[in-house]
Amino acid sequence: QVQLVESGGGSVQAGGSLRVSCAASGRSFATFLMAWFRHVPGKEREFLAAMRWSGGNTYFADSVKGRFTISRDNTKNAVYLQMNSLEPEDTAIYYCAAARSYLAAQVMGNTTAYDYWGQGTVVTVSP
Repeated sequence: QVQLVESGGGSVQAGGSLRVSCAASGRSFATFLMAWFRHVPGKEREFLAAMRWSGGNTYFADSVKGRFTISRDNTKNAVYLQMNSLEPEDTAIYYCAAARSYLAAQVMGNTTAYDYWGQGTVVTVSP
């Protein structure tokens, strides 16, 4: 049973930093594409970043490029999203997602392309 469990959300002031984590379990993720999305109630779920579990290129939405980084730790079976220079507009529920195989860049933002999702972790950025 694949499980993705996010943690690390919380409250931070604008300009601050936060790192959210995604603990992955239940199988080998060696061939998976891992991604981060966020959701603000009333809006569509927004793609933020992605990377292959095996390493290589990383991909970012324009809205977070230069501020967010994605990484993974094979020893801990975890994926991270480091968020810097946070803005109130970054307030959202942050989700980890996994796709069984690599996705082309043009479909990475498609939520239906992902096979597994975590339950989300809330990030609140105050002015």
